[in-house]
Amino acid sequence: MFMLEMISGKGPPSRRGNIIMEHPLIPSLEAKTTDELQKVMQELVPKLTFAYRTQNGPLINQLTMALESYRNEYHKKMTKQMDELMGKHSPKIVIEKHQ
Repeated sequence: MFMLEMISGKGPPSRRGNIIMEHPLIPSLEAKTTDELQKVMQELVPKLTFAYRTQNGPLINQLTMALESYRNEYHKKMTKQMDELMGKHSPKIVIEKHQ
């Protein structure tokens, strides 16, 4: 069974409102670091290119779902890091109306 996730208002603007299919056989990726996620994504892209060249539809679908699973987790981790960074270093701007 495929895991479908509807993104509503969160995530990159290009993915808002799209249905995303993640690979059901990939275990939780929460324990992986962003570097590990990037490494796997870099390994999957040439394989996906090969699948497109050979017009192997089932392989394209499987690799696309796997790549999407890794991209989603990478995006979650990067968003969390950015939120933490902005929370620590965000300047407080106060706008007052002078009378």
